[in-house]
Amino acid sequence: MSTHPPEVPRVSRQEFDALFAAVRTWGRWAPADRGAWNRVTPDHVRRAAALVRDGTTVPLGRPWNTRPGPDNTKPALHYMSDLGDVEPPEPATHKDFLAVDYHGKAVTHLDALSHIAYRGLLYGGHPAQDVISSGGARFGSVAALGPLVTRGVLLDLPAVIGAAWLEPGHAVRARDVIAAERALGVAIDDGCAVLLRSGRFRRRRELGPWDVDVASAGFHVDAMPLLAERAVSLLGADGDSDVRPSPVEGLHSPVHALAVAAMGVPLLDNLDLEALSAACAEAGRYEFMIVVTPLDIPGGTGSPVNPVALL
Repeated sequence: MSTHPPEVPRVSRQEFDALFAAVRTWGRWAPADRGAWNRVTPDHVRRAAALVRDGTTVPLGRPWNTRPGPDNTKPALHYMSDLGDVEPPEPATHKDFLAVDYHGKAVTHLDALSHIAYRGLLYGGHPAQDVISSGGARFGSVAALGPLVTRGVLLDLPAVIGAAWLEPGHAVRARDVIAAERALGVAIDDGCAVLLRSGRFRRRRELGPWDVDVASAGFHVDAMPLLAERAVSLLGADGDSDVRPSPVEGLHSPVHALAVAAMGVPLLDNLDLEALSAACAEAGRYEFMIVVTPLDIPGGTGSPVNPVALL
């Protein structure tokens, strides 16, 4: 079963701008284009490694999606470029070609700090028009991030409320985050990665695809001050972290603006969290080690990824 989404409080642009200023961390770290990943120290990595107890490994990426649909308007490409008939024989070689316009709702990917500008400014106050061109980003590139290994926390909201999934349009508010921590016996602390499961892909599997740009479950902006206070390094979801329709007038992705442009927190979009939900329930704990290894793309605004959770 699922539950009807509660009413979503509206937020004015003036209120949003005050919120943006309140959670902004500009000038806090060097190098600035790693943003909140600077929070993660060798001690964080060691503590995360200590969470690996039974050796369960859970990939969080979705399959390479070449099928068009309402939630995949720009399908990834995959075709064979060598069927064993191009190079000299023995041994035969088989090769393929991959390409993708990965920012969207179909491919599991990481948003780097160059991906989002608010009022024309990237994280740290860099004017987007000065540092981003057709050749890529000169600030906030995914190449500046490198890999991340840290403690992960799964906020499994359907498990908390006893539903199969959150209905599209369900806004996860600060009070819901706190309630989930209590119900799941886990606490968000500094440097950790917070993953929000709405059950999107279970719903998709059972009811079929829909246009998640129009309606999807995700964080309400009133959850962001709490996540900023807890000093998270990474935010991810089985959607793109934003509830849709947006509760903020004139902004289609306000959580993106707050996380990336204000807080310097990269985002993981379109995670498949169904297997992780089952693994956490079986283990009786909702914390784990997470490994994120984006491609090293100079000037890239993000990267396709297949993060891994280890319990």
